[in-house]
Amino acid sequence: MKFICLGYYDESAWEGKTEAEMAAMMEECMAYDDELRRGGHFIGGEALQHASQAVTLRMHSGQVDVTEGPFAETKEQIGGLLILEARDLNHAIALMSKHPGVKGGPFEIRPADEEINALIKARDEKMQS
Repeated sequence: MKFICLGYYDESAWEGKTEAEMAAMMEECMAYDDELRRGGHFIGGEALQHASQAVTLRMHSGQVDVTEGPFAETKEQIGGLLILEARDLNHAIALMSKHPGVKGGPFEIRPADEEINALIKARDEKMQS
């Protein structure tokens, strides 16, 4: 099964950290991602720029309204995502509970919707032919 793991971070947890401390944490995360790769569990991932670079789209009175920043007004913001292959949700939890990124903020783990993703893949293939 494929799982999407949304990594959140609390900006205040990084305040006061030196560049060396932040680089060490990043290396620790990358090293664990390599472990996931070796086990055939790492499918992909993307790091996101700071939440201040985000915009949120909403429909308002029939018009698209663009607001600067993320939709959620919380101290934790999405920092990136990891696509994981695991047997089931419990296996995904076991794999991600060892990820050093959990020290910087929570991870939300959701199964990918394989049915809709198959429709998307078929559309992509149709567009390429």
